[in-house]
Amino acid sequence: MTEVTAAAPVNPVRLHRTLSLWNLIIMGIVIIQPTAPMPVYGIVNNRGHGHVVSAVLVAMIAMLFTAISYGRMARVYPSAGSAFTYVGQEMHASLGYVVGWAMVMDYLLNPLICTAFCAKAAMNILPGVSYYVWILIFAAFFTGANLRSIRTSARMNEGLCIAMLLVVSLFLGRVIQALWHVHHAAGFFARPFYEPGSFHPNLLFAGTSVAVLTYMGFDGISTLSEETENPQRNILLATVLVCVIIGILSAMEVYAAELIWGSKPFPSGQVESAFALIARQAGGPVLFHIINLTLLVATMGSGMGTQLAASRLLYGMGRGDALPKSFFGVIEPKHRIPRNNILVVGLFAFAGAATLEFFAQAMGGGAYEIGAQALNFGAFIAFMGVNAASFVHYWVHGKSRRPSHLLVPALGFLICGFIWLHLSRAALVLGTVWMVAGILYGAVRTRGFRSELVNFDIPA
Repeated sequence: MTEVTAAAPVNPVRLHRTLSLWNLIIMGIVIIQPTAPMPVYGIVNNRGHGHVVSAVLVAMIAMLFTAISYGRMARVYPSAGSAFTYVGQEMHASLGYVVGWAMVMDYLLNPLICTAFCAKAAMNILPGVSYYVWILIFAAFFTGANLRSIRTSARMNEGLCIAMLLVVSLFLGRVIQALWHVHHAAGFFARPFYEPGSFHPNLLFAGTSVAVLTYMGFDGISTLSEETENPQRNILLATVLVCVIIGILSAMEVYAAELIWGSKPFPSGQVESAFALIARQAGGPVLFHIINLTLLVATMGSGMGTQLAASRLLYGMGRGDALPKSFFGVIEPKHRIPRNNILVVGLFAFAGAATLEFFAQAMGGGAYEIGAQALNFGAFIAFMGVNAASFVHYWVHGKSRRPSHLLVPALGFLICGFIWLHLSRAALVLGTVWMVAGILYGAVRTRGFRSELVNFDIPA
């Protein structure tokens, strides 16, 4: 039988470069959320015996090293594959595949936990509607928004960002008003940074290991390289600026919260709603409900943004044959988006949120909690991989070596490795199962790794 092969198009459809530096910054802020420290506030406070501000700032410094490595590698490889491409090109194709597979876990779990969180938050407003109905509604909404052009997604993100910043400003204003006419003891305004009676370095680092979730998602900016104007410049600037902006804004939020609440622990059943409780103490029931609604809206924005980034990662891996190219490596010509990938991520978010909730109820937890624990496993493998790739490119193979080409990726790698080793048991177990499945898939696809696993296609 004669095999017929279709001729490759002379000008294949590519992603469209329409995103400016400002678009990237706004999308990065929305992916991470201007309200990012609010959901984890109670956990960080309890683990660090207060000192949430210090934990958030230490986490910012830690993430900045990795953010710089991401930006530097985007200059070399302006590809939608992000860490998958960086590691595969600089180190080894198989290592790139392993990092990419770990990233898929991270990027698929992010829309999933956003879907689950939004469903739970919506049930507080309309408790008569089932959780499973809500996850279908939110998964469909995220998918529908991302099936439009990238420019449409950017405009929606700008509106969400403005709304969230207004609510944060309202909260800060109410805190100032609550504290304005009250006499405070000496050192009161410094206690959120350092309280002598409860400070210990181990406790601070325990809080920091959770506070780092405040910045999770900044790497999604690099997956938009092929849709960015001048990616060699703008990806680095956007990645670093987003980390700094989120860090400063988050520090302001948790500083105000600690002034109201102090360092006393939250009861176990109220940890997830800790920030809303502080809002009630500062501004009454109205502010309590505003913060609740804002966290719902913020997570909707994050859900759209993380689904957008996940679809671009899958496209980069599909185009490189790490995933079936005929499905994952295809661009829909009208809107110039990876439509198949967007639909897959949306379906996974719905099915995953439903499945995790079913099992979590039997174990006394929740889909959001389990998904959030597992998310960091893949994220920090990718972070370590990008730092290693930056070290190899700029220090090992670089012609003009600078001290920062060694120190930045080395510190980024070590910090991320330290955090990764201290993940929860559940995250390590789920992550290991995922990685074993990926390696088995790679072995089957390459007939025991006897053929090339990945072909990298780096656009101009």
